[in-house]
Amino acid sequence: MKNQFIKFFVTLSIFFISPSFADQGINDISFYTGTFDVIDKEGDDKTSLVGIEHKNPDLFRDTFLGKFKPVTGAFVTGNNSMYLYTGVEAQYGIGPIKILPSFTPGYYEKGDGKDLGSFLEFKSEIKLGFEIFENSKLSYSYSHISNNDWGDSNPGTDNQQITFSKNF
Repeated sequence: MKNQFIKFFVTLSIFFISPSFADQGINDISFYTGTFDVIDKEGDDKTSLVGIEHKNPDLFRDTFLGKFKPVTGAFVTGNNSMYLYTGVEAQYGIGPIKILPSFTPGYYEKGDGKDLGSFLEFKSEIKLGFEIFENSKLSYSYSHISNNDWGDSNPGTDNQQITFSKNF
């Protein structure tokens, strides 16, 4: 358990201490909490999760398919599972509401939690958010993590989170 939290907080410190982020002043940091394995058929893996995510608004790419940006983050569950990920997020707006689908491959360590069958997992997520203050957003997201049948097994997990994001 202690080892999981050390890894998680080392990841947090990379986001906040990194000179490249601090010098440019272009941080979009999100903190989130929610439920891991919300559709737990066996009833033994559902637990809480807490995480952090970084997006660099300077790396937005406006394409004919929409706005895209890289996203990097990590979460840890109440059962000491951990997921470190990086990928891409799109952004679409309908008035004040933002729709943010993302795809983020990453490293999963089960800890005392659910065995997802592989260390390489893929997270697909849909997030709905809106600005609550200037440069601050509140969002709800639903995600699915699985290994695309590349592992020993592929039980997958569905998660839901509430996210607070702030541009610094």
